[in-house]
Amino acid sequence: MNPENSILKEIYRINSHLPAKRLTLAQLLEENRPSVRLRDGSEHSFRRAELERIKGLLDPGEDTQLLLPIVLEIVSDFRGYFRVRGRVAVKVIDKLLGSYDPLDEPVERLYPRYLLSRVRRELPTTTTYAFIAE
Repeated sequence: MNPENSILKEIYRINSHLPAKRLTLAQLLEENRPSVRLRDGSEHSFRRAELERIKGLLDPGEDTQLLLPIVLEIVSDFRGYFRVRGRVAVKVIDKLLGSYDPLDEPVERLYPRYLLSRVRRELPTTTTYAFIAE
């Protein structure tokens, strides 16, 4: 077996906790029990208070653009950093960390890895890790 294929299979296995399909914040807020199905077949539930907190960070209409959970990408090429993609997701993380600048709304941002624990502590049900090999 090709060693590269073995690594890719292992990465897929450790990412089995990721959602099969992410839903928007607006969709989740409409549900009685907000949740998504994961790749491994289990269900991940969101805390309503956390969803409402995120909605409070956004401008009107952005709740239809934000897919949850927000994926915090641990990328092999970015040692010491994690990546967040999506303009609205970056905005949420920037506001959470107190670094939001309305004149700078990128679609992707790298954050120092030491901030991972803070983000996960503040948003435990609306964020998740993904391990990426690039």
